[in-house]
Amino acid sequence: MLLLAIGLDRAFPLPPVPRYSPIVLAADGSVLHAFLNPTQKWRMKTELQEITPALQQAIIVKEDRYFRYHFGVNPLAILQAAGRNLFRTGRTTGASTITMQVARLLEPKERTFGNKIGEMLRAVQLEAHYSKAEILQLYLNLVPYGGNIEGVKSAALLYFQQPPDYLSLAQTVTLAIIPNQPRGLVLGKNNARIVAERNRWLRRFGQQKLFPAQDIADALAEPLTAVRHPAPTLAPHLARRLVTQFPGQPILHATLQRSPQAKAEDLTRNYVRRLHELGISQAAVLVVNNRTRAVEAYVGSADFQDAAGQGQVDGVRAIRSPGSTLKPFLYALAMDRGLVTPKLKLPDVPTNFSGFRPENFDKTCSGEVTMERALTYSLNIPAVRVLADLGVPAFTDKLRQAGFRRVAQDAPRLGLSTILGGCGATLEELTGLYVALANRGKYGPLRVTSPPAPQTLDARYPRRGEPIPKKVSPGSLLSAGEGGRGGEVAGADVTLVSPAAAFLTTEILTQRIRPDLPLSYESSLHLPRIAWKTGTSYGRRDAWSIGYNHDYTVGVWVGNFNGQGSPSLTGTDIATPLLFELFNTLAYNSPNNWMAPPASLDFRLVCAETGLVPGEHCPNQLIDYYLPGFSTARHCEHKKEALLSADGRVAYCRACLPELGYRRQLFPNPLPEVLAFREAQGLPAKRLPPHNPACRLVRSDDDASAALAITSPLANAEYLLNRGEKQQLLLSCAAGSEVRQVFWYVNDRFLRAASATERVFFRPPAGAVKISCADDHGRNVDVQVLVGEI
Repeated sequence: MLLLAIGLDRAFPLPPVPRYSPIVLAADGSVLHAFLNPTQKWRMKTELQEITPALQQAIIVKEDRYFRYHFGVNPLAILQAAGRNLFRTGRTTGASTITMQVARLLEPKERTFGNKIGEMLRAVQLEAHYSKAEILQLYLNLVPYGGNIEGVKSAALLYFQQPPDYLSLAQTVTLAIIPNQPRGLVLGKNNARIVAERNRWLRRFGQQKLFPAQDIADALAEPLTAVRHPAPTLAPHLARRLVTQFPGQPILHATLQRSPQAKAEDLTRNYVRRLHELGISQAAVLVVNNRTRAVEAYVGSADFQDAAGQGQVDGVRAIRSPGSTLKPFLYALAMDRGLVTPKLKLPDVPTNFSGFRPENFDKTCSGEVTMERALTYSLNIPAVRVLADLGVPAFTDKLRQAGFRRVAQDAPRLGLSTILGGCGATLEELTGLYVALANRGKYGPLRVTSPPAPQTLDARYPRRGEPIPKKVSPGSLLSAGEGGRGGEVAGADVTLVSPAAAFLTTEILTQRIRPDLPLSYESSLHLPRIAWKTGTSYGRRDAWSIGYNHDYTVGVWVGNFNGQGSPSLTGTDIATPLLFELFNTLAYNSPNNWMAPPASLDFRLVCAETGLVPGEHCPNQLIDYYLPGFSTARHCEHKKEALLSADGRVAYCRACLPELGYRRQLFPNPLPEVLAFREAQGLPAKRLPPHNPACRLVRSDDDASAALAITSPLANAEYLLNRGEKQQLLLSCAAGSEVRQVFWYVNDRFLRAASATERVFFRPPAGAVKISCADDHGRNVDVQVLVGEI
């Protein structure tokens, strides 16, 4: 008999469980988003912990009192039903146990005597394979509730907007009675009949003392106002992302928090509505918990249903130009390499980087600015200069470690424009980078999924106090949601920048005045302190604003998914207001805990003119942070001592210094390009007097390259000139303050003399051309260019 049973079991295996409706749960277990199953039914999987004792009691007492005792078929019930049906005494019944009903729901067939025998055999087979708890769970997942609604969880969510374990006793009994008459007892249509049937069973349960008398009385008095509601549709972009990533899994556990998610969606939708007149139709938002790196709000677009604005595009993962949002990370890396400190002065003058001529956003230059000011006001020219010193490969390699996929792919082709948005990045990647700054420089992937809660079923009958026996381990239960654990790339944290560099960068990013703060200081006491950075891509196609404090990092992108720009689209004016609305809503009145300076950071005095270690002529000094052992220890030389004749018209070197009749004087010693900028702008720029004409100076090549440079034309560049328009080539150079006159040569032939700051134009010959420049101190540099004609 045993061998026969095993053979029949293998020959006629159990039918597969019908496909469930995928649902995405929030961190608290509530349903964020639900989808129809492949057969267009709402069949949401009821987890074990959602089957409350009240639901168990109501279902079992009503449907199958001896459920925990029989082996799938109740012989006494069969004999009783046969007698009633044969002698037509009492109500006609079918003697179906809960297990037999599960068999029928798994294989729906016409109700005939033969099919009834088949149900009994299937019921015995089910009992051999599953525990009572699992069979009850299957039943509650498959029972019909009219229309395309199946299962207790689907009915609870669509009619009561609550999961089964949050229902009252009256609501629980309501769901227990409907499966017997799913077409006659339709919630929202036949509520009066449903209330009468519900109360009848409540009174019966009261007579059996199944529930406390007060609970029964409260349930009898509870009105029924249930109507069908739409399925939950929060976080549609993340929900589709997870369903695609984990196909076939009925329950997906996300890290999102329901309240922040709903608030973020509402704020984003309402904010973008105000931007439509400006030609801006979309926005995306990401809110991350810094301590856990869990994404708590995920808004892929302002309105998922907005077909005209391509609302189904996921703006969190769309690859866009990051604008200036990478600058904080660049300066943090530069501080770790000892290239800059917050008070270090950087040149902010028009500069040609081998053909790349960056401009600041406002088209102006300041001459020299501190590093912290360059970052605070997002100046482009200083950032490009720092990237040139750091090296593009070193920068992109760090971005690769931070999960920037497009940057890693395009790294061999990226150049200095990378820091101004000349690469591809997503809101998810950029927000993760700022989370690393908030976490003292340590990077780890963001999490959008979390492990499911332990699956348990308190399968007890309070009347008798006996548990439903288990036949399998909890790990093999049908409802074990295994897929919620491995959604994102896992791995150890990566240190991108030091805690000291992260702290200094954060301090700089808090210096700019928030645009949303009121004039009254007392009114802003409850607002969270935030470090924030904006970015605007070329053509004003993307506006970014990313901010963080001790608890949260919030990333905002605003623009159009079709790539169309808008004259009003800037990070400061368009993206930042939404950033602060989100922060003020999510973290209002939160403790403003802030980062403490790490032990690896120290103070030192620096020259106020350059930000370098004070030299011999640095009377004005201030305090600056620095990284001991890493920050540059170069001494300041912003002033240079010169030996002049008594009348100040001639400068002497040591070789031609007379014994008497000279004096010492300090002269500014800026970089040649800074000096040229000041002179071009009409700013005070003092040059040294010409050198003693009776002295013949001998300079090394290194000194020549440091004090004299040709800024136009570019070395090894190709120029195509239109002869019909009589186009000419520009000659310009950058020279030290001691240079008064330069001499230009073309193909080793003298062209003309000019002042050090004069712009010279000439018509070059076609082909390879050698351009040379010599100054009045005997230094010489040259470049090679190729000239073509059309």
